[in-house]
Amino acid sequence: MSHQFPAPLPRRTLGSTGLGVSCLGLGTVKIGRNEGVKYPAGFQLPDDARVRDILALCRDAGMNLIDTAPAYGSSEERLGALLTQRQDWVICSKVGEEFSAGHSHFDFSAAHVRRSIERSLRRLKTDYLDIVLIHSDGQDEALLRDGECLEALQRCRDAGLLRAIGMSTKTVAGGLLAVAKTDVVMVTFNPDAQEDAAVIGHAHALHKGVLIKKALNSGHAATPHTGPREADPVQRNLDFIFAQPGISAVIIGSITPGHLRHNIEAALRATAPR
Repeated sequence: MSHQFPAPLPRRTLGSTGLGVSCLGLGTVKIGRNEGVKYPAGFQLPDDARVRDILALCRDAGMNLIDTAPAYGSSEERLGALLTQRQDWVICSKVGEEFSAGHSHFDFSAAHVRRSIERSLRRLKTDYLDIVLIHSDGQDEALLRDGECLEALQRCRDAGLLRAIGMSTKTVAGGLLAVAKTDVVMVTFNPDAQEDAAVIGHAHALHKGVLIKKALNSGHAATPHTGPREADPVQRNLDFIFAQPGISAVIIGSITPGHLRHNIEAALRATAPR
């Protein structure tokens, strides 16, 4: 089934990586994990048919960016089984956080980083990852300054297992350091969480890639709206985010086609020439 949109989602260059990414990317926590998450309501994992529909909707909208992680339960394995035409997608995964038996645990050792990347490659049925981010436990600066993780990622990049490295950060200081030391930073940014504006501005000045997480407050602003534009919380958040210079893409998860379509249409309006 084909989905019609007035235009494809615009593509932006991800910093200095040379990767072109759609301004809206698909977050895939909800296709692999429904416990230990911070969404406003519980949900069932979608079946394969629903995931295929979601991926087809993304493709029809011109979306090429997909965000996953080992900590997202079965997300990587399901994407590996259901994604087609791998060359058309920019896949971002992560290292450091594992989720099992209802709890997260962390391992940032060089050996684990390498094993994690090789496992992600097997799960996703690909021979390279476009982007790999350090899935921070909150100790952003220590991980970047003192740990083995960043050096291990650099070695994997040199070996051709991945194209770009970065960090999904939890602190402003960590975000600023990640901008200096890596290719891509993923930060929280929305009208109710503006602290990382300094990180975005620093990244923009240094031509580094910026991915936005929690754009809709972990789903709390995600209900589709049919009233005036200014009263739509999704539109409000995306208008605010895309008005900030230097943002490469916003990652939003959805397992409901209606929600996803609404997000796509809101992103098209937010990025339309004024």
